[in-house]
Amino acid sequence: MSPSLAFGGVYYVATIILLLSSPATSSWAQQAVGQPTPTNKASDKSKAAAAESRSADTQNVLRQMNSALQELAARVSPAVVQIQTTGYGPLTEGDGDRGRTALIVRQRAVGSGVIVDANGYIMTNAHVVEGAHRIRVALPMSLSSSPSNLPAGRRQLFDAKVLGVHKESDLALLKIEQTNLPTLSLEAQQNIRVGQMVLAVGSPEGLQSSVTMGVISAVARQADPAKSLNYVQTDAPINPGNSGGPLVDMDGYVVGINTFILSQSGGSEGLGFAIPARVVNFVYHSLRKYGHVHHVEMGAGAQEITPTLAEGLGLPQSWGVIVDDVTPDGPAAAAGVQVQDIILTADDRPIETLSALTAATYLHNPDKPVKLEILRGTDANKNREKKILYVAAVEKHDQMDLLMDATDPEKSLVPGLGIVAIDITDQIRSAIGTTRISGGVVVVGRAANLIVSDSGVQTGDIIHSLNTKPIDSVETLRSAVRALKSGDAVVLQIERDGGLQYLPFEME
Repeated sequence: MSPSLAFGGVYYVATIILLLSSPATSSWAQQAVGQPTPTNKASDKSKAAAAESRSADTQNVLRQMNSALQELAARVSPAVVQIQTTGYGPLTEGDGDRGRTALIVRQRAVGSGVIVDANGYIMTNAHVVEGAHRIRVALPMSLSSSPSNLPAGRRQLFDAKVLGVHKESDLALLKIEQTNLPTLSLEAQQNIRVGQMVLAVGSPEGLQSSVTMGVISAVARQADPAKSLNYVQTDAPINPGNSGGPLVDMDGYVVGINTFILSQSGGSEGLGFAIPARVVNFVYHSLRKYGHVHHVEMGAGAQEITPTLAEGLGLPQSWGVIVDDVTPDGPAAAAGVQVQDIILTADDRPIETLSALTAATYLHNPDKPVKLEILRGTDANKNREKKILYVAAVEKHDQMDLLMDATDPEKSLVPGLGIVAIDITDQIRSAIGTTRISGGVVVVGRAANLIVSDSGVQTGDIIHSLNTKPIDSVETLRSAVRALKSGDAVVLQIERDGGLQYLPFEME
């Protein structure tokens, strides 16, 4: 079955086994046949004292471990928040057949998040806030500045706004208007290992500030072959509601953000997955700076090596990643990358699969060149050699960045349609490319606070006409909409993904 967007794990029991040894206290000669073994009361007392000492040492180790876990939980929990969302969705199966009419009801959901900046910046999962009309953040009780006689269970709730969402990594950045909040860092250098102990903190099943313990089961698990992202796998018990909460090591550093489980039952089965902290940190800074995530390009294509491919091309290995295309005059060509080069590492990260290469470039700092170690030559070529090449990273900007920068809230809103649109200037045209029809306006987004007719317009659509009236500016569109009254038929001619179509609806 497909992974559930919840969490899972099995309860982990840590058993400490101390292997102790002591020298023998009796000799073979003393145990010779026919001779009695002397009783040594002093030796017996010594053994008892040694056993008691070992028991005391074991208890001290357990107490120290218990104290360390308590201190760690108390240190990281204040930076983990509960996220409460409210939205609308269809009734679930089992709520009755209403003549196949879709009934939309108010729905509530609970997830988790981690404070990454003291000024109210919070990272969580994209699926936690997807489709939400209202998002509120509940701070842990220890953060409350309310009077000490506040009733038990009362928490501070703050409205949050979404600063950016990146569905590919399932991450989102929220902001609340608070300062001096406790935080957990995403930037600590770590070398996580299989078997390393970790804590999962969050709100499983809505139970805020819950802490569970386990180990790292795998450090680079590709749970979904269709996605290039590798996850940290853990057996720490996690359940629905843990989404967006941190997985931390014994030093209190964030290892990853818990995101989903593989489960047959929908509950903990010991297969939980977290987005690595380095990915979370990269996405956080991109969302905070741009509202989107930028990618880098090198001007080269690659594919995974198969045994058939290796045999046909005479490659020295039947696994890994090979360059299959180099863009003329691109960064890779300038650095000396050639077709049939086998990529061994990227930024010193081993590259064994195409997803590993994608992840390496995905995390790359665009201000620095990509360091590639390649193997050049075939089995038939005795001059096989390894090379280190430095490829300039070209940042691929999200088209939406340019469109949002050109948006003026006062001039871009079309209230009657509930959309935000911009005129097509020379700068915008260079970003969106050639259009099928000249003129038009580009839809940048929808106004969430306006209740209007469902026109079917989407972000990125180009509106060319309204009821056969050509639209060449936002003001022209706004005037045409103002002339309409409730119940009027409206037909928008739009261009979407290079194709033309009509969107008919009635004004409300």
